[in-house]
Amino acid sequence: MDIAKRCEQNPLLAPKDLKAGINGMEITCLLNPGVFKYQGKIWLLLRVAERPIQKEGIISFPIYNEKGKIEVVSFLKNDPDLDASDPRVIGYKGKNYLTTMSYLRLVSSTDGIHFKDEPEFPPIFGKGELEAFGIEDCRVATTENGFYLTFTEVSSVAVGVGLIHTNDWKNYTRHGMIFPPHNKDCALFEQKIGDKYFALHRPSSPELGGNYIWLAESPDRLHWGNHKCVATTRDGMWDCARIGAGAAPIKTEEGWLEIYHGADFNHRYCLGALLLDLNDPSQVIARSEEPIMEPIAAYEQTGFFGNVVFTNGHFVDGDTITMYYGASDEVICKAELSISEILNVLKQTQEK
Repeated sequence: MDIAKRCEQNPLLAPKDLKAGINGMEITCLLNPGVFKYQGKIWLLLRVAERPIQKEGIISFPIYNEKGKIEVVSFLKNDPDLDASDPRVIGYKGKNYLTTMSYLRLVSSTDGIHFKDEPEFPPIFGKGELEAFGIEDCRVATTENGFYLTFTEVSSVAVGVGLIHTNDWKNYTRHGMIFPPHNKDCALFEQKIGDKYFALHRPSSPELGGNYIWLAESPDRLHWGNHKCVATTRDGMWDCARIGAGAAPIKTEEGWLEIYHGADFNHRYCLGALLLDLNDPSQVIARSEEPIMEPIAAYEQTGFFGNVVFTNGHFVDGDTITMYYGASDEVICKAELSISEILNVLKQTQEK
């Protein structure tokens, strides 16, 4: 069951459409943008993944060294200690590295389809040892006191959630890691519930538990507690291997609507929907049994890492969710979803 209306111009952005932002690198992938409106335009905060131009028989990738400078590491492809079976991750002598380095980059549009670079608004690069492998998959929460960016900090030590605040997209206040390892897929609610802030996040526990969606509350968006698990993976279903939050939950009369991603053990990523109680979002009212969007278009099935639709950005206008998403970990696309249609799907789920 796929109820998404894809844009006829998809894909809207591909690696060839932008110039590399790091000297000596090439863009390998464009992924999973945060979305917001500013100065009368629609903006995407892209995750851009870059790597050195590859040479025959050698795998090369960038990292930040101890001095905070980008350094290129290379291995021979025939090295018996090298595991390069996953295009995203390299294993070498017990250590893992990313094949690319990601940073966040702003592009804008007046029509929501044609996007361009904005030279006045600089990219956001990783900074410090906890972001030595880059920063990824930023959600943008638009609030009454500015924009809050939650994103994945990646390093050899761990993966956690970072927070940045800005009012003008030129000056940034970095608040460091707000959810410690191993954690990602953090989506802030854009308004308080009562006197507290809330966030969805995904701690990982491969030995006991799993890759589930959790809820946390905070007095200030910096200090988080009262964590509760709100959704788990489901055996034998499309979201059996891992799940995680998408963009900020959408407030409806029926409850908080959250579009989330789920994957199976073949790494096929689809989107589903959760409906959370308006006053107590730890209470799940309904959850879609089938995906509301699946990788069925050609550009969603083949690419850097195929069979993937993944979103962490949208804006809402009336009943319409305009969603921007990453397809096959390579290109950026657009689709529209109807809130009422999703709620109807969830209602049918409740009635079964």
